[in-house]
Amino acid sequence: MSDISLSSPGGREALILASKSAARRAMLENAGVPFEVRVAGVDEDAIKAVSTDLDPAGLAVRLAEAKALAVSREDETAWVLGSDQTLAFDGGLISKAKSLDAARERLKSMRGRTHHLHSGAALAVKGEIVWSGVDTVEMRMRDFSDAFLDAYLAAEGEALLACVGSYRLEGMGSQLFAAIDGDYFTVLGLPLWPVLAELRRAGVLSA
Repeated sequence: MSDISLSSPGGREALILASKSAARRAMLENAGVPFEVRVAGVDEDAIKAVSTDLDPAGLAVRLAEAKALAVSREDETAWVLGSDQTLAFDGGLISKAKSLDAARERLKSMRGRTHHLHSGAALAVKGEIVWSGVDTVEMRMRDFSDAFLDAYLAAEGEALLACVGSYRLEGMGSQLFAAIDGDYFTVLGLPLWPVLAELRRAGVLSA
């Protein structure tokens, strides 16, 4: 980790979350972390296209780093936290569904089977990545009925299109699963424990 140190007017380090994810914002807010939000304007598809050398976990980190760097290069007065998530299923990489019909077909293909979520995070200061990490969760869906799937899609609606797996574990999506092996916060899109540890080490949070 770099020895760069930046202080906010209150004496603590300033933090920017480079993500528009409501779940990630809620995690930090609930943990009592002071931050502001600035959405990183990165072309995720372009990054994926040139990252064929990476496995899904490595891609999650690269996307997180790209977001952190994009905002950090525009504002050198704060620490910037970038994060992203990839879903590996059936030997391939799954992207967000573009319609509820697509979400329905994806969930039908995943029911009764196992997939993996990889949540990457990165901290940048003055246009430099100073820390990054990734955590993985194994997700096993139950063999839910078509009737349940239709009710689920009707209840959750287009909010599912913002989720890489077409589910929100903090909502009705929890009913899709038979078992989960890993950390709850990682499922929501941020490896919270290592992020908090690094923020304490950096002086953003009190130790």
